[in-house]
Amino acid sequence: MEVDEMENKMQESNGSKKKKMESAEVRYDNENMLSSPCDSVPSTSESPHKETQLKYSSDSLSLIKNAVVVLTRLPDYKISALRPPTPQQFYSEDDSFSSSDSDMQWEKDDDSSDSDFSLSNHKRKNRKQNTSRNSNNNEQAPIIVSSAFAHCSTETTKVRPNLPEQEIAVGMMVLAKRKTMKWQRGKIVDIVTKEDGRVKYKVCFEEKGRSLVSGHHIAFDTTPELEQLYVGARVVVQFQDNKFRPGVLSELPSRKNRLRFLVFMDNHMPLYMGLPSFHLVCRPLEDVLDDIPDRTHKAFMARYLSDWPYPHLTQYKAGQMLHVKLIQEYQRCEVQAVDCSVMQVQFQDTQEKEWIHRGSVRLQHMARFLDIDTAEVQNDDSD
Repeated sequence: MEVDEMENKMQESNGSKKKKMESAEVRYDNENMLSSPCDSVPSTSESPHKETQLKYSSDSLSLIKNAVVVLTRLPDYKISALRPPTPQQFYSEDDSFSSSDSDMQWEKDDDSSDSDFSLSNHKRKNRKQNTSRNSNNNEQAPIIVSSAFAHCSTETTKVRPNLPEQEIAVGMMVLAKRKTMKWQRGKIVDIVTKEDGRVKYKVCFEEKGRSLVSGHHIAFDTTPELEQLYVGARVVVQFQDNKFRPGVLSELPSRKNRLRFLVFMDNHMPLYMGLPSFHLVCRPLEDVLDDIPDRTHKAFMARYLSDWPYPHLTQYKAGQMLHVKLIQEYQRCEVQAVDCSVMQVQFQDTQEKEWIHRGSVRLQHMARFLDIDTAEVQNDDSD
């Protein structure tokens, strides 16, 4: 009996020592786990009994590991390589769009939807024209675009509206032609019918003198209705000094021209005018351009009307240099201002200023673009 009791005590003593050793090992493992954030998985050499104790022990449930984010600075060349390309990287300075006037000022000008050239076409034109710079004066060739002026069907028309003709009677006040670029106010005193059927009107001018003229050389003294006007109409324009000049209506009011009329005078001068300044020619010719004496301007107007409503325009900015034909020679000019389809230039030699259409054949770049030698045309006209 004593031997059995001693064996039992020894076994209990050994068991308690074993439990103390196991609990000591568990505390040691827990301390190691707290001190080492990298050892998140228990060693495979540990016994299943220890793993069970670690899994279900109340102490182990309180061990929550925090995630750690380590930031490492990349070299500059790697950062540049990861960035997306910017528009400046895609297009060079010459290929970028300008905010010129109105148009395409590319005037987006007003509406980007009015522009009729694509980015690729724009870039190709730039590359082509930038190669043709004048090496002597660093003059850069402008962009030439075809810009739509129409916003509704009535603005595109260049056909005379089918309206009843206004009556011409004796005693009516009219504007009548006295010289090529000079019309005056007068009164119809007689209507004469020639043997060949032509009708002539005898006009007595306010400033003395009389003249017998045709129906396309008299204009109504009243302001026309808007529905009577169309691109290509033959008109007479009244200036502030009470002088009258003939011309051809070239633009109807729209957003692109700030609700104004553009008229090309017979001397090629472009003017933006309001409706009160207009007078319609009473009996215009079938082809109104037959009334234009200057052959160069007549050819320009024929091309302009055939291209309408997509006339060719050069895009210039204020301060840009260019060459404009003046008295048979190209003169160096500087752009002073751009107003829709026209621009003001100042001649460097005389310092004189002049308004000129941005599609005029007097512009050296436009003449080259259209492959026109204006000198030959003018020589033929002088002959």
